[in-house]
Amino acid sequence: MKAAGITPLHADITQPETLARLPRDFDLVVNCSASGGGGAEAYRRVYLEGNRNLANWLADAPLKKFVYTSSTSVYAQNDGPTVTEQSPAEPAAETAKVLVETEKFLLAAARQKNFPAVILRVAGIYGPGRGHLFKQFLRGDAQIEGDGSRTLNMIHRADLTGIIIAALERGAPGEIYNAADNEPVSQLKFFEWLAAELKRPLPPEISADAEIIRKRGATNKRVSNAKLRNELNYTFQFPDFRAGYAAELRRLAAEDFPV
Repeated sequence: MKAAGITPLHADITQPETLARLPRDFDLVVNCSASGGGGAEAYRRVYLEGNRNLANWLADAPLKKFVYTSSTSVYAQNDGPTVTEQSPAEPAAETAKVLVETEKFLLAAARQKNFPAVILRVAGIYGPGRGHLFKQFLRGDAQIEGDGSRTLNMIHRADLTGIIIAALERGAPGEIYNAADNEPVSQLKFFEWLAAELKRPLPPEISADAEIIRKRGATNKRVSNAKLRNELNYTFQFPDFRAGYAAELRRLAAEDFPV
């Protein structure tokens, strides 16, 4: 970070006293912290209490924009509909409920205290070092759930970076934007494309046990990014999973990674 001209400042957003020791004269802040796993209590500490601590710490700062990366897991829809930022966010998973509570806190702060919060609901991130199903496929332990019709919503790491910058520049405080690419894809179609590209067999099918899928928090919906494209005027580097994963396969091949 120092080599890139960035000055690192260290604090724990769950511990307000560590924030108090830092300067506060920031124009732009991005909170993309992660819980590192754990259950609802870990989520509550990092996301809800962490954002409260940051908002309190920045209350007197000359802040122009505060971007928080939430998740499309707040949408619990399971019957394959297209969801927009206006769709109900009523998740069943306790962790996702904390994310909704965090969003409500930031939206209230934007309305009542002019705190310039912008929320990005981020789809599944892939790219160098990311992409759970892709890595499973390369290892040979991927599985197709039932008929593979469950929809995957994705975003390339590079595009998420660009979207965060667009939100800092053009995002409206108090607004939510879905950060997903242009083409939701079924699990089956995703694996069919990978299998064809790598000349490998399709993963085996497993029973789409409703209880197992519920416990994993899996959902089935198509996340619309129309608001992001129209209001933030964002143009994707990788508009769909094929463009993004083709680039990832080229990168791995150049590094002599066995694919």
